[in-house]
Amino acid sequence: MQNEAPVGNNAQRRRNALAGLNNAAFGWNHVKICLIAGVGFFTDSYDLFAISICAQMIEIIYSQSGVADLANPGLANHQDFGLKVASPIGTLVGQLIFGWAADIVGRKKMYGFELMLILITTFGQVLAGNAYGANIYGVLITYRFLMGIGIGGDYPLSAIIVSEFAPTNTRGRMMNAVFAMQAVGQLFAALVSLAVISAFRSHIIANQNSIDQVWRVIIGLGMIPAALATYARLTIPEPPRFTMDVERNLEQAEQDADFVESGKFERIDDRPVQPVKMPKASKRDFKKYYSQWKNSKILVGTSWSWLAQDIAFYGLALNSSTILSEIGFGSPKIPGAPDYIYITLRNSAVGNIILALAGLIPGYVISFALIDVWGRKPIQFTGFAMLTVIFLCMGLGYDVMVEQNRSVAAFVFLYCLSNFFQNFGPNSTTFIVPGEVFPTRYRSTSHGISAASGKLGAIIAQIVFSRLSKNGLKVILLVFAGFMFTGIFSTMLLPETMGISLERLSGEEDREDESMAHEMN
Repeated sequence: MQNEAPVGNNAQRRRNALAGLNNAAFGWNHVKICLIAGVGFFTDSYDLFAISICAQMIEIIYSQSGVADLANPGLANHQDFGLKVASPIGTLVGQLIFGWAADIVGRKKMYGFELMLILITTFGQVLAGNAYGANIYGVLITYRFLMGIGIGGDYPLSAIIVSEFAPTNTRGRMMNAVFAMQAVGQLFAALVSLAVISAFRSHIIANQNSIDQVWRVIIGLGMIPAALATYARLTIPEPPRFTMDVERNLEQAEQDADFVESGKFERIDDRPVQPVKMPKASKRDFKKYYSQWKNSKILVGTSWSWLAQDIAFYGLALNSSTILSEIGFGSPKIPGAPDYIYITLRNSAVGNIILALAGLIPGYVISFALIDVWGRKPIQFTGFAMLTVIFLCMGLGYDVMVEQNRSVAAFVFLYCLSNFFQNFGPNSTTFIVPGEVFPTRYRSTSHGISAASGKLGAIIAQIVFSRLSKNGLKVILLVFAGFMFTGIFSTMLLPETMGISLERLSGEEDREDESMAHEMN
């Protein structure tokens, strides 16, 4: 990448480097960045959603006393709640901490450590057990909270690294491809569960205590993709935008910008230069930036949209096995038969596979096709509107479709349709937009705040599910509909980001013009 501007014209050199990134032809190195980021999201999703199936097995094996109780299986409500909410709470913490740190010390310096944390805590879950001074539920909840911190770190880091390396015209698809690995991870969690349950079939029928091995194998296999991606994450360069605008090292940024073309980069001697007169990140500057409504309304829009979306998304995804069981999907005809437990677990895995294939993955595919054609804002607006209608139909029609057993198939169809419009809708766009609209110095922090708001929604969803489940699933679905309706209005606070450079979206391009004029004078 050649710089035609004089060496002394730092603002022009910065503009040339950014133009090279924004206008680069999509190539293998862009694919490599997506794969490195995507494998992490695959792992995140696998670890988060495998608990939906594994919680059933823990319910079967362990009573409140922590010993096998096959005659009276089941977790106390607060224990089931703890297993499912621990990861979202940890994820919220990780999103805030890693998001802030990546704007202070750099994206690269933090990237990879979140996967190491996931590896260690996943291994801890596999070995979790009872002791006189520790209960297995407490141990699992602790490890899943710590694992959630690692998962949370992946959200702002992966989003920002992909966004800052991506060409303008394919940025939406690159970010969508990374986040789509969430659906693939969710699908593989169900596929692996089905494979392991089937492999243990004879053992489960002969001795139901074998289930204690099954859930450990399922969770433990999630370590494999994390281990494969860790080294790759430690070896990618710092995004040039951070190097230029935060570290103030223009020469290194120009070197790192070549990565998208050559696939190579190297550290050069630190020779700090002032590339352009850009504001420095500080507590005072942060308050000044967000004290302006034109900036704060965008953070409100991204944060509330993500919160509303995740209330429904995680409310359904983390409880999919419970929902399938409640509506009688695939339930064995003869309770108490020798293979009853095996069939129940197998059908739960099959049901989750159907949900992923029928709704989750098709939604991501359509979103990928249209995100850089139709735009982010129309997709998010349409998704929230459709989800409002779908959840109203599911809630108001629940008694007829399920309780009166007239059309369980119609309920499952609406369930799959909700998954489709979540992913061809706000589940995709709430991840993408916060990675585009904020200035480089606060981009990761702001994405972390937006994502943490989403995980607050996931926590609210688990509280709603655990507290209102006694009143029936229809009440929960109507609550979800209400939150989807609010998402329509929060979407109106957001700008359209399709086809617009990060610098123009954040207002940094105006400051760049001012700096160029200053240098020319």
